[in-house]
Amino acid sequence: MSRIGKQPIPIPEKVEVKIESNFVIAKGPKGELRRQLPDGISAKIEDNNIVVFPILENTADKKIMALWGLSRALLANLVKGAKDGYEKRLEVEGVGYRFIVQGNKLVLNIGFSHPVEIEAPPGIEFKVEKNVIIVSGADKEMVGQTAANIRARKKPEPYKGKGIRYQGETIKIKAGKKAVSAEL
Repeated sequence: MSRIGKQPIPIPEKVEVKIESNFVIAKGPKGELRRQLPDGISAKIEDNNIVVFPILENTADKKIMALWGLSRALLANLVKGAKDGYEKRLEVEGVGYRFIVQGNKLVLNIGFSHPVEIEAPPGIEFKVEKNVIIVSGADKEMVGQTAANIRARKKPEPYKGKGIRYQGETIKIKAGKKAVSAEL
């Protein structure tokens, strides 16, 4: 039995949830999100909660049991995203690194010969505060992937720590050549 899969997902007041065949649709203040349930997993609404359960009578199938907990977690993210949304914060560190938001594009000047433009996918919004880029939206998966794509443009380097990193991420700084040879 899945410990996570058995837990019901409470539906907040401002969120409306519909289940159509194997799709779960959550509509809330931050937008409308859809998620398809995998084969062998189903969901229903009971007492203002979403209950996820395996369809098969034989619960010995490991793949179905793994998908049960995963599906429940993804649906919980769907409901939370429709109500509150998600955000990721990225810090930019480096002399001369600049970034601005132009419409739905993020323009990064991060030491290349040309500015790097990243267009926001549908449902994703960029904000800029000093040296912090805020990526926000209703879909947790899309917010995380967009933040990862931005970070991949200029990963933090290990000698001075310059580049784009998640807020709160620690970078192990390596000792340079001079520092290593002086110790010997």
